[in-house]
Amino acid sequence: QVQLVESGGGLVQAGGSLRLSCAASGRTFSTAAMGWFRQAPGKEREFVTAISWRGGRSYYADSVKGRFTISRDNAKNTMYLQMNDLKPEDTAVYYCAASYTGGQLTRSREYAYWGQGTQVTVSS
Repeated sequence: QVQLVESGGGLVQAGGSLRLSCAASGRTFSTAAMGWFRQAPGKEREFVTAISWRGGRSYYADSVKGRFTISRDNAKNTMYLQMNDLKPEDTAVYYCAASYTGGQLTRSREYAYWGQGTQVTVSS
């Protein structure tokens, strides 16, 4: 089992920044690929970004490329999402997730463990 807890969400004006954190406990964090997904009201959950277990590879949705940066600190069992130049369309609940399958990290079904989510609201 892996327990994931997100933090760092909040209300920010368009153009502003937020840094989300995902703290992991339980099963070995350093061997898990990690991802961030988000779900806006009335919409399906969508992929945002993911990072390999060593942190050497990262993947981004086109909508966040150049604005968001994913990183991880395996010594602290924590993953981060730096979000810059936020837009109202980034408003959503953001979820972190852990994958041990070695599959395609853009697919939510590759992730067996999920956090409870943290709300990000961007005002115009």
